[in-house]
Amino acid sequence: MGELRRDPISGRWIIIASEREKLPSEFMTEPRIKKGGFCPFCPGSEDKTPPEITAHREDNTKPNTPGWNVRVIPNKFPALGIEGELDRLGVGVYDMMNGIGAHEVIIETPDHNKQMADLTEFELEKVLFTYCSRALDLLKDTRFKYILIFKNFGEPAGASLEHSHSQLIALPIVPKRVNEELIGSESYFEYKERCVFCDMIRQEIEDEERVITENKSFITFAPYASCFPYECWILPKEHSHCFCRTKQEGIIDLARILRETLNRIRKLLLDPSYNFIIHTSPSENPKIDAYHWHIEIMPKLSRIAGFEWGSGFYINPVSPEHAAKYLRKVKI
Repeated sequence: MGELRRDPISGRWIIIASEREKLPSEFMTEPRIKKGGFCPFCPGSEDKTPPEITAHREDNTKPNTPGWNVRVIPNKFPALGIEGELDRLGVGVYDMMNGIGAHEVIIETPDHNKQMADLTEFELEKVLFTYCSRALDLLKDTRFKYILIFKNFGEPAGASLEHSHSQLIALPIVPKRVNEELIGSESYFEYKERCVFCDMIRQEIEDEERVITENKSFITFAPYASCFPYECWILPKEHSHCFCRTKQEGIIDLARILRETLNRIRKLLLDPSYNFIIHTSPSENPKIDAYHWHIEIMPKLSRIAGFEWGSGFYINPVSPEHAAKYLRKVKI
């Protein structure tokens, strides 16, 4: 079992995943995505993965056999393990707990040659519904305080398999990054009695220059203080603190705008690697009026180097106004 260790200076929790431990020689070359040949995520290879947790299946097909559209499995090399208790304890000046959590893989399509941007709106709806249902199920476990859903596309973004998939990790603590957002949004709400994210949406619609696309329920824009070139945020226009409680109509509109946004990025930037992360409220958050869930998409076009690591500042060589202008011009 791995461990969660707390940095006593920053308060950041670190996962020590001893089950993933590598020899020094294994760090000498960067991992490469294996292309062609055997793929454990393809139909017919179900027995090569851990048994599925759930799946969207065709009628009269059995678990762990072909016939699925979206399949959820435990990560074969999980960052956190679901069995056991947290057992918080102090080690001198340090704090630690057992590495308890859940780590799941959502295989988004049976088609090895499709990526998320290739999925139809209906196929993408199934993926998003699966995100929601898995998050709601895991939140029944009182050990878990936060559900992190994310996607790594491409080797520079951290993907180790090319078959389209995303991941879900249930955490026993609220991540530092999320806490920072909560503190900032709650401070804004206490001062102005309004949600900062809702105010941002109104500001972006009024300014227009950073808006990339929108539909009835959602808006995509390049954030005013973008950390990365061509960074995009997708937000529900109606205030909502919790992603996994999005209603069916909202999921349909989200699938439409997510697909469009990914295709704009793909066509303009020639299919770059990217990360996307769903930022949502913790399981226990009484200040639901202050926080607003959203998706952040970050194409991997630049590297974080010494200045960024040392200062916490980011140098973005593309203004969000120009990024939005170029993305708006892409024909979909």
